[in-house]
Amino acid sequence: MKRWRIAGINFDHFHMGDLLRQAFEHPNVDLVGVADEQPGRMVDAAQRFGLGPDRVFTDYRACLEQTQPDLVLLCPAASRHGEWVAKVAPFGVHVILEKPFAASLAEADAMSATMAGTGRLLAVNWPLVWDAGQQTAHRLIREGRIGEVLEFHHLGGNRGPLYHGADKLEKEPTAEEKAASWFYRADQGGGSLLDYMGYGATLGSWHLGGRVPLEVTCTWHRPGSLEVDEHSVAVIRYAGGLSKSETRWGTFTDPWTHQPQPMCGFVLRGTAGTISCYDYARQIRVQTRERPEGFEVPVDPPTAPNRNPIEHVLHHLETGAPLIGPLTLEISRIGQQIVDTAFASASEKRTLPLLG
Repeated sequence: MKRWRIAGINFDHFHMGDLLRQAFEHPNVDLVGVADEQPGRMVDAAQRFGLGPDRVFTDYRACLEQTQPDLVLLCPAASRHGEWVAKVAPFGVHVILEKPFAASLAEADAMSATMAGTGRLLAVNWPLVWDAGQQTAHRLIREGRIGEVLEFHHLGGNRGPLYHGADKLEKEPTAEEKAASWFYRADQGGGSLLDYMGYGATLGSWHLGGRVPLEVTCTWHRPGSLEVDEHSVAVIRYAGGLSKSETRWGTFTDPWTHQPQPMCGFVLRGTAGTISCYDYARQIRVQTRERPEGFEVPVDPPTAPNRNPIEHVLHHLETGAPLIGPLTLEISRIGQQIVDTAFASASEKRTLPLLG
């Protein structure tokens, strides 16, 4: 089998650590380099993955020219996704871009056009896709267990983006770290809405079979001196009913350690039943017409090539097998439309027709 050369570029988002680990652990991957303008952000990765000085760069161009990767992992700040895709695209590489898709629908479309011109793949990684519960819920949907899906109800969040680092290592951020972080900067695409609503909008669109809504009504809460929101609620109107996506920084606990109340995850309503699918749970709950009292379904054990984005995208490139829905630009674009409209709705304090 082909050996894939992978490089990680821009460490703005701490998910770079997760992606590099998945690449490092893949049996057919050579992790050939990392690049970031701030050398200190690469120290842990270099030590953990045995990257010598000749594979650690502060200039992304030198990294790409000297290491010649097949695929690049990109984790820039949300407001700079378009900029960084445009920077690496001329080097003829495939790209896995860490969520969200883009800072705006216009930027998303520009990124898609840029990559289409190279003939290389652009895939958007939504980490919740690799949660076994999400994949199990979608399998049941494909099997018709709850009929046609009409609504999704989503709550996404955690204690806050600086309360954990790479591989979910817990920490307590200082006020100085918050002040310096792009997560808390409006001009850098910060805030809980832009951090988490893409999950609800994109995975919800996947579960709804790519259905496009009509309008969005959203409101948010920006505490005290913060210039970004820490809580938002969007109502998304489709021709057949209403769905909801709620985002929250400041949950009582992180859902990957202890589920907070209200619980983070999805509830899906179909014509013939419902599914509740909470983040990282080992079972999901299903109601059907035959069993309206409901029953538990153990989540499917994760299996290759659907355990993480690295193996999934490489399998797609090697075999032509379809990408799982949220990684595609088609589903991610619908999610981007919903997020853009929600942000504009909250800003203008009114219901808006779907943008784009």
